[in-house]
Amino acid sequence: MSLQGKNVICLLDNDFEDLELWYPVYRVREEGATVLFAGPEKGKKHIGKYGVPAVADLSFDELDSKSIDGLLVPGGWAPDMLRRYPKVLQIVRELDADHKPIGQICHAGWVLISAKILNGRKVTSTPGIRDDMENAGATWLDEAVVVDGNLISARRPPDLPPYGKAFVDALRAR
Repeated sequence: MSLQGKNVICLLDNDFEDLELWYPVYRVREEGATVLFAGPEKGKKHIGKYGVPAVADLSFDELDSKSIDGLLVPGGWAPDMLRRYPKVLQIVRELDADHKPIGQICHAGWVLISAKILNGRKVTSTPGIRDDMENAGATWLDEAVVVDGNLISARRPPDLPPYGKAFVDALRAR
């Protein structure tokens, strides 16, 4: 229970990659942190690409970066929607400025691109958005997990075990 008292937000919208949402959430909860889902509307159910639902505990508008210790951004197609919400981009920028852990996997890099926090950073993602990441100024590495300061990134579901560990370690170190 090394993360007791830590508050983590997991961003939520439809068509998230089920494993990339639930695996890190459970991993962080196993360490004692509170993980809440934030979506466009509090109480709204969102369905993953493979049919697993998740319900928003909070709306994006309720988020306050001062009360958040870490952020998880799942992959799938949800990041393409998440990056369209000004409040999501604001929270990502504020957490990055405060050097709080931000975990992103697969297509979740789109959210960080739109938040404009990748210039000069080292990251990974699904190879499908490598060009997007590099065009945003990042150095893209083909590694299971890349940690650059407070950014923890991973490529795809087979990388979930080291990604979960790296995110927990970053949260613990804070």
